[in-house]
Amino acid sequence: MDRASDYFNEISESEPLLIPSSRRSSTSSRVWSQSPYIGGNLEALEQAGNLGRRPSEFNNPQYNSFPRHDSFDSIHLANGDAEHGINRSMQSRRETRDYTIPNALESGDSTLRNRYAPLRETSSTRVLSDRFESLDYDPCENSLFLKEESQQTFAHVNRMQTEKWIVMFLIGACVALIANGVVVTVDKISEWKYGRLRDVFDACSGTASDCLVQPLGLWVLGNIIPTLIGSILVVYVAPAAGGSGMAQVKCFLNGVKIPEFVRFKTLLVKIIGMICSLTGGLAVGKEGPMIHIGAIVGAGISQGQSTTCRTDLHILEDFRSDTEKRDFVSAGVAAGIAAAFGAPVGGVLLSLEEGASFWNQSLTWKVFFCSLTSVFVYNMIIGIYQGQPGDLSNSGLINLGAMADMTYLLYEIPIFLLMAVGGGLTGAIFNFLNFQLTMFRHKHITRNWARIMEVVLISAVTACVGFLLIYYVGDCQMMRDTSPQRTVQMLCSDGEYSSIATMLFQTSEKSLRDLLHDEPGTYKPLTLGTFVVAYFLLACWTCGSWIPSGQFIPGLLIGATWGRLCGIGVMLMLPGVAIDPGRYALIGAAAQLGGIVRMTISLTVILIEATGSIAFGLPIMITLIVAQWVGNWFNAGLFDVHIKLLRVPLLEWEPPPLSSHLVARSVMSHPVYTFKTTESVGTIVDILHKVTHNGFAVVSDGDIRSPLSDTPDTFGRMRGLILRSQLITLLQLKVFNESPDIDVIRAGLSIRSFRDTYPRYPSIKDVAITDQERRYTMDLAPYMNPSPYVVYMNTPFPRLFKLFRALGLRHLVVVDNRNQVVGILTRKDLAKFRVEMHKGKIKVEELAISNELAVNPITRACP
Repeated sequence: MDRASDYFNEISESEPLLIPSSRRSSTSSRVWSQSPYIGGNLEALEQAGNLGRRPSEFNNPQYNSFPRHDSFDSIHLANGDAEHGINRSMQSRRETRDYTIPNALESGDSTLRNRYAPLRETSSTRVLSDRFESLDYDPCENSLFLKEESQQTFAHVNRMQTEKWIVMFLIGACVALIANGVVVTVDKISEWKYGRLRDVFDACSGTASDCLVQPLGLWVLGNIIPTLIGSILVVYVAPAAGGSGMAQVKCFLNGVKIPEFVRFKTLLVKIIGMICSLTGGLAVGKEGPMIHIGAIVGAGISQGQSTTCRTDLHILEDFRSDTEKRDFVSAGVAAGIAAAFGAPVGGVLLSLEEGASFWNQSLTWKVFFCSLTSVFVYNMIIGIYQGQPGDLSNSGLINLGAMADMTYLLYEIPIFLLMAVGGGLTGAIFNFLNFQLTMFRHKHITRNWARIMEVVLISAVTACVGFLLIYYVGDCQMMRDTSPQRTVQMLCSDGEYSSIATMLFQTSEKSLRDLLHDEPGTYKPLTLGTFVVAYFLLACWTCGSWIPSGQFIPGLLIGATWGRLCGIGVMLMLPGVAIDPGRYALIGAAAQLGGIVRMTISLTVILIEATGSIAFGLPIMITLIVAQWVGNWFNAGLFDVHIKLLRVPLLEWEPPPLSSHLVARSVMSHPVYTFKTTESVGTIVDILHKVTHNGFAVVSDGDIRSPLSDTPDTFGRMRGLILRSQLITLLQLKVFNESPDIDVIRAGLSIRSFRDTYPRYPSIKDVAITDQERRYTMDLAPYMNPSPYVVYMNTPFPRLFKLFRALGLRHLVVVDNRNQVVGILTRKDLAKFRVEMHKGKIKVEELAISNELAVNPITRACP
């Protein structure tokens, strides 16, 4: 199978694995419960063994989103969680039990048949993928960590703080340099391309229509060539470079590991692909890819190494952890949006509002400094490029033009509110249509050549639609002093120009700026109406295709177009009042983008900084809030929709409402794999080969309770927690108690021995263990985390959620009142309870968890 297809394996014809419940019953038989989206058979169940999740007691009336049946419980689907284990001692006991499977498919009840229909990846968002893993934000404070800290001085602490500020400056400067390169390259290629098209079209002006075949062919060819290059690079080289990057950033900062998200090759393909998509005339923008680029730069510079290039500068080694990388990625995100819009404050707020899940005061200053550096370096270099060295007044890649002198009147606020409602409605329609397109892509466009051909088709259709608009919409305007600088005569008479052709023969950013600043009468209502419909559909189709693409500029341009149309309507209704259509275009742009992405605070500040119109802060903020409310009435924001489609276990800001009746024992996963403080090497190796779990509780000897008891089994007295990566490192270094040179090995072991393998930890398959070594033992006590976070079985769900999210945990061990391990909680055990809002109604649904859903780079089919 080719490379890209390896990441996106469709399973529509295969039956997912059905995993048993671990809930104890008063009888000797175990009841197997099926999910509303799962089908299975006895052979699959027997092959599954005992790797399972405990179904929660989800019986509150408010939590009834799934159809229920009196004899069946809800179930989680997973062949073991990627972050916890199942106790091997339980397997032989359970294999002797009888299993009962409800024969729903043979029932005459159509409701039951629908309920137990096999899972299809393309037909349901009520399932989470078990293959997504969490990042390790919680430091392991073992004896090696404490030893290293005891040897450090305050001078070392000050040096680390200084290095952080230096790295923040380097991140901002590098993001600005990339932004400069992108804007210069796109401007040069676009000027050459559209300049040739203007000349060819003007040469055909006033002649036979057969002459227009050549310009159309050149336009189509000029779109296809760059988009074909960009799509090939994304599909075959770096699939994670597709889309805008906002969804990946949100998931990464939330604590989810995204495959190939911050690779160096992803950065190169993202830059080249963004240039190709912009010069190819697609309905895309720069801001989304710039956010992703900033995140990659922040993650790369802060590590002092490149695993892709196999280069290690042996600097900044103290920052090689998920916790430190998270902070630098947050800074890179802010620098990317600051370079795109010239909005340093807006960059910080966007990183906080949409990205970062964990924040502190010192990080705010560093991120703001990084954003200011990005804007300063960008303005300094672009001023030299424009022949104005020292000019620092440029607003970024997306220059919306200054609108500081724009004002509004009190009676216009109700009009702005109506426009906000319209933006929320059209944004909801945009998200719904794109959702359906994404579902279609997941199901039908699965081969690499098909994905490339879709991008080629989009670019060709974009050119053809533009040509038809120019040919059939006769919007000829007289040349005036206030006319755009570059006009196209097309089929107009001498001394006239085609306003719609002028809009199409330039980048989307320039068209947006013209709509905000052109004089009244520049565009006819028919021109704006046909353009907004065509561009709306093209932007919706392009979003999620296999090429780097941002959605901010398309949303702003769509809204500015129909906003200016509203301004013309107000002018006609109030002929005696001086109306500037530009301010209605600005409100329409805010309403449309707010209705699509559902941002409020950050987008308000970004638009204020990009336009310099502080007086319009209140109308913009009110418009964004109303647009968000109206849009949320129907569906979620664009990025949230695609995150759900890809089944990422994202933790929201707050726990589900009315969930205090759920406790830890109701939602935890059990039984669990555990290790003793002194464990045999063979046992460790066998378990690591058998399962892919990343965290194991370290315990003293414990007791196993009766299989007929309703009380959960216990697996030993809690002593600590050890990670998979730590175990593999200890195996590679041969830290065995019976080794003849064990004292020398332990003396040379430090926390850096574990840090050097970050971020691509070795696999257990890379470890060679002899038969003699399998009989050795390892002392895990010095290397485990002796003080992990633990909770009691009766801890309420809201407290679990807040503790897990606020501290950035990956594992949360559940113990009883005797400190005996009874279960473990991971991200998926909490993320499976999802709040849904639709048409004013709120419900909480319990999602299934399946290991049959392959992990896809989230950029595919994701904006």
